[in-house]
Amino acid sequence: MTRWIVVLLVIVWSSFTLYGVRVVLLPAQVGEGDAVHTIVTVKEGASFRQVASQIAETGFILNRTTFVVLGKLMGVEEQIHPGKYDLNSRMAPSTILNVLVTGQTIPYWVTIPEGYSMQQIGDLLEEVGVTTAELFVQAARDKEFIHALGVEAETLEGFLFPDTYRFHHGTSPRDIIKVMVGQFQQLYTPEVQTQARERGLSTLEVLTLASIIEKETGASEERKLISAVFHNRLKRGMLLQSDPTVIYALPAFDGNLRKPDLKYASPYNTYRVRGLPPGPIANPGWDSIIAALHPASVPYLYFVSKNNGTHHFSTTLAEHSRAVYRYQKRPNRRTS
Repeated sequence: MTRWIVVLLVIVWSSFTLYGVRVVLLPAQVGEGDAVHTIVTVKEGASFRQVASQIAETGFILNRTTFVVLGKLMGVEEQIHPGKYDLNSRMAPSTILNVLVTGQTIPYWVTIPEGYSMQQIGDLLEEVGVTTAELFVQAARDKEFIHALGVEAETLEGFLFPDTYRFHHGTSPRDIIKVMVGQFQQLYTPEVQTQARERGLSTLEVLTLASIIEKETGASEERKLISAVFHNRLKRGMLLQSDPTVIYALPAFDGNLRKPDLKYASPYNTYRVRGLPPGPIANPGWDSIIAALHPASVPYLYFVSKNNGTHHFSTTLAEHSRAVYRYQKRPNRRTS
């Protein structure tokens, strides 16, 4: 009798072991046909049991309890990364667990437009689901972090290089910023730094001027002309009178710059304060940085919008006044 009990126990144990192996090592779909894909979103702070329940609902694991036990045995219950995962029916439960533990979330390709402020970049990252704008801006203003990056500035405005980046949901703002600042530092070579010193400009001043150029025109062929106007004004001690610098400082802006706004007390208001503002007003692209270092060799001191995306450039105030009369019909329109 005892012998048959032992045999029965062996059969039961073998069956359980085979079932366990099946549950852990084999995918839900083993036959022919295309794999079924499902996006599973793991929320911040979700427990391992909650995540196991989410995956069980997809049918990709045969037994939620066994999956939880597997996580316990491997000691990874607290190591699941939040984010969006592309799981499929040909993934073994052990593979799914490894994907969750190593944080193989769906990557986001994020294009940061030239001329975005750090607040706009934060808003964009939040919109696509990478991080929150609040945390991003906080990190970009953290002076210890800024210093650790080798940047001499009050904030990282201007140093967040516009480009297309690959990030994952839940990537920390600091890691995102390290990549963006690192991209700028890679491009801003010792040779470029020498060119800046030859013009008597610090890195911060180059980026400040480049950011103004970036915001003043979207026409690439005009960047060096715009740069020339500001270089010429700086040499003569003239006010830069750049609208974008005023807008940057305003606590609220509805898209219409008015005369009272030009009196707003701010170090960024270049209608009141001579010279460059204390820092960049946006994050310029490479063409604007190069334009800041290499202005066109022209005597222009003024420019006015032609209302078609380009500008009319003038050397004298009289010529500029005629251009304003010709191109500007709206009384509240400001010119530089």
